[in-house]
Amino acid sequence: MSTITRFTGGALAPFDWTNLSLFPLLAPSIRIEDYLDGDQYVIRAEMPGIDPVKDVRITFADRELRLDVVRKETTRPDKTRSEFHYGSFSRTIPLPAGVMEKTIAARYADGMLEITAKVGDIKPGAKEIPIKVENGKKS
Repeated sequence: MSTITRFTGGALAPFDWTNLSLFPLLAPSIRIEDYLDGDQYVIRAEMPGIDPVKDVRITFADRELRLDVVRKETTRPDKTRSEFHYGSFSRTIPLPAGVMEKTIAARYADGMLEITAKVGDIKPGAKEIPIKVENGKKS
């Protein structure tokens, strides 16, 4: 059964807009946490109510992981309220320097997707470029 709210002036509304927060609309559609555990980089993503085999795709390119998720809505004739988000969602996660691509692994349990990867030694990113000095004379 739906709640009816009476606003000042006598207008009726079928939803209580007075307590609505815009935060869920501005928050990332896939919430994550990440941390370094020794030489393992760990990403945990909340994904309740999905089939990880059918609904999740993880790709790696340019030192970034991309999560693509589809959450399908089940039809329920007696549903009167839902704060769940349905549809297609994606999230790109930059990986730290030194992540070894071949060690990236994912597992799903109890509504949580966990992705791990080993972090190796970071090679120096700067390289000095020698300057070739030429004589300004024509040959």
